[in-house]
Amino acid sequence: MDKNEFLKLGYKIKYERVKKKISQLDLSLKTGLTTRTISRIECGTIDPKYSTLLKISNALNLNITELLDFKLL
Repeated sequence: MDKNEFLKLGYKIKYERVKKKISQLDLSLKTGLTTRTISRIECGTIDPKYSTLLKISNALNLNITELLDFKLL
């Protein structure tokens, strides 16, 4: 993934999180990730591992393909 895709992924995660009225803290508690990590993913500054994306998608009640489908935005 390139920087632009990291930004799209971060936007998608934030979009889904806000749509479901979940705070970064709540997502952190559901995934076991720190709020800093979630923030960095949403800002597109880090390349999350597949296992991290699975944790996030599960916490948002999405399957991984929905999370990675940026065309839905």
